[in-house]
Amino acid sequence: MKKTINYLLPSGVLAVAGLTLAACTLDTSAQAGDTYGAAIPAAKMQLASAGTGLQTVVLAGGCFWGMEEVFQHVAGVTDVVSGYAGGDAAHANYRDSSSGRYADAEAVKITYNPAEISYAQLLQVYFSAAHNPTQVDRQGPDVGPQYRSEVFAANAEQAEVARDYIQQLGTADAYAQPIATQVSIGKQFFPAEAYHQDYAQKNPNSYYLRVNDAPKVAAVKTRFPTLYRSDT
Repeated sequence: MKKTINYLLPSGVLAVAGLTLAACTLDTSAQAGDTYGAAIPAAKMQLASAGTGLQTVVLAGGCFWGMEEVFQHVAGVTDVVSGYAGGDAAHANYRDSSSGRYADAEAVKITYNPAEISYAQLLQVYFSAAHNPTQVDRQGPDVGPQYRSEVFAANAEQAEVARDYIQQLGTADAYAQPIATQVSIGKQFFPAEAYHQDYAQKNPNSYYLRVNDAPKVAAVKTRFPTLYRSDT
């Protein structure tokens, strides 16, 4: 049974009875075994050119609160913004996205320094620690197409590297189930409302984050000790 957790909502944001408005919810029927930190191989393909200056990548993998928190703990990442990708500006808002009726997914826009971390390394963290890429239109307790796994590539080369890595992981039988991650190119990203930004920092006692996302951060620390940073 899924239920909206009103006490997780930021101050001034109300939950309407019968409508799931929380970006992330506690579902008492969440599947057992939703674990993170799979030991998967590094990507064989890299971007041909890392580019000059800061670069960006947009990734979706469930609730953007957790995705944001995970990548804020990755060295070389300079900024993480929660938002919506895959849809249009008219529906890029909390209420519409939470309905699951539109094309957007909750996503994060990651700005990183390629001199410190590569796009391929970010993908390895994404596939092994940030979420479970085998789940279809859900992530742990959060259910709906807005919680799907998708790489929103900025260009054809980013898309090619992501697709090659998915194929590599599939060939290696890295997971017991097929990878469900989609890859698209050129979709717009729209920042989410201000109260979603830096959500973990603003809500350190959130039960949802402790249960669902603290294990992901711990997985980054365990699997990628040279990439992990304690400060955000």
